[in-house]
Amino acid sequence: MQISPELKEKYGISVEVLRLSNLEVKPASQEFAAFKEEVFKEIREKHTLASLKDNPVVRAYRDFYWRIGIDPTKLRPASEALVRRILAGKPLPEINNLVDAYNLASALTLIPMGAYDAGKVKGELIIRTSNGESFVGIGGKELVTKGEIVLSDEEKILSIYPYRDADATKITAATRAATVVLCGVKGIERDYLRQSAEKTQEIISRFVPCDAKLHYQNLPR
Repeated sequence: MQISPELKEKYGISVEVLRLSNLEVKPASQEFAAFKEEVFKEIREKHTLASLKDNPVVRAYRDFYWRIGIDPTKLRPASEALVRRILAGKPLPEINNLVDAYNLASALTLIPMGAYDAGKVKGELIIRTSNGESFVGIGGKELVTKGEIVLSDEEKILSIYPYRDADATKITAATRAATVVLCGVKGIERDYLRQSAEKTQEIISRFVPCDAKLHYQNLPR
């Protein structure tokens, strides 16, 4: 994966990449449901709705949002939004075993992440600034992106970094290989992003039939 040097310098953007193969996407298991309740308990013991905004990881993403012109009190960073649902006693969305697993990992680590069907990705991934391209997010809403930070392949945008993924590369029951991207910004330490990737790999490997391999070389030095 490539990251625009300008974006890396200005916003401290970094990533961790987890590649999954021999993937079996299906509904989450009862074992996962029980594990999820354990994680919810851990999150509720660690955070409150009042204190969450002051967590240094949450603060880093909120500061990033302000810098790119997004009000994080109106459009929450994805990981924060998941934790707020848990703290409010609301369930997390139930999509499939892979999406549910990485959403839980995101809530636990507070790191936003996305997963993309590798069979629908063309060539190398790059984080760059958009050039007026159209983008259809999950749910079907079409946007025109100009000057936004995006994750793209050699043909199309996969995600508006780090909060809205494309419908074209979403994870479905037909997905056999996937790329999971953990999204770092200024204020997120390299070691913490790495640890979060390892925790994500652990959760996915436990509950999703697949071969999972982490790629560490994408982190900045």
